[in-house]
Amino acid sequence: MSLLAAAELTQAEAFARIRLLRSPNIGPVSYAVLLGRFGTAQAALDALPDLTGRGGKPYRIASVAGIEREVDAVRKAGARYLFHDQPGYPPLLAETTGAPPILTYRGDLALAARPCVALVGARNASAAAVRLARDFGAGLAEAGLTVVSGLARGIDGAAHEGALHSAAGPSTIGVIASGIDIAYPPQHADLQERIANEALLLAEQPPGTEPRASHFPSRNRIIAGLSAGTLVVEAAVKSGSLITARLAGEAGREVMAIPGSPLEPRSHGCNHLIREGAVLVQTPEDVAEMLSGFDGTPRSTFREPVTPFDYAPEDLAEAEPAAIASLLTSAPIAVDELVRQSGQGAAAVQLALMELEIAGRLERHAGGRVSLS
Repeated sequence: MSLLAAAELTQAEAFARIRLLRSPNIGPVSYAVLLGRFGTAQAALDALPDLTGRGGKPYRIASVAGIEREVDAVRKAGARYLFHDQPGYPPLLAETTGAPPILTYRGDLALAARPCVALVGARNASAAAVRLARDFGAGLAEAGLTVVSGLARGIDGAAHEGALHSAAGPSTIGVIASGIDIAYPPQHADLQERIANEALLLAEQPPGTEPRASHFPSRNRIIAGLSAGTLVVEAAVKSGSLITARLAGEAGREVMAIPGSPLEPRSHGCNHLIREGAVLVQTPEDVAEMLSGFDGTPRSTFREPVTPFDYAPEDLAEAEPAAIASLLTSAPIAVDELVRQSGQGAAAVQLALMELEIAGRLERHAGGRVSLS
């Protein structure tokens, strides 16, 4: 059985792409720049020794044996690979900056092609909020939307449950922070398996990867990126759910929230979102109406969209990492500001940032910002 979602990509190039992305310090943006510059993953792998040699430190590309073990683990998990330029890749996710170049999945990819809405909230949610999330999950699925969430305890799990038991049939996507073969949290192992069998389960991390704290913001960007809008049901002000909402706003998507009592700390996050420009909703019909015919211009004003930083592959030029590094500090700065201050072209700045990232000197942040590691 082929592990690819479509036949357009050769097995050899698919293997090289996995190997490229699993090599040290190669993230989604540097991966895209390398592919844009060299055309194929194999050509990029061949060029990596020269690129990394400029940093003066030895660099080891991910081993062939290691990728063979990963491919075998994906096969044993009953999963498949999905690459960023294949037809089944979710279209809204593809539009986001730093979209995952490679996903593994189990289930029905067609669910990601339908209009999607993220439904997120507190892990330690109140009983009333859990019931509300379950009802919204079912109602949104019956309205023809795919409900996206992160399989966490509380609101996430309830949203999935509601969408799985919708009268219109299962319509949910679970995005996990672990490998496709790891169930987290353990008490949701059965729920995760049901989603994989009846709906769609997505993972960015390689199989066998246990979830770490750094994986959850990455998972949240996928949840927000898949969806035309993000609805927060109940959340504290400082929570992962508000990170998801902020990422949705930065991607130019709708941000919605259900209001709650000012006396309940778990409602403060939703009330804060509404005060800052998220749309107040009270029923699944409100959400469906908001997302009906979404054309990329959100009515919510929670966060101004980040201007995409783009360039044409044919404009790629030689980089000057030292000049760009001299402008960086530990404080994140927008890449387009680096372009303005450096006087270099956008492509040259991207290549310089890529070389710094591969050397382990650069950290990327949400909103297209970068800093020294």
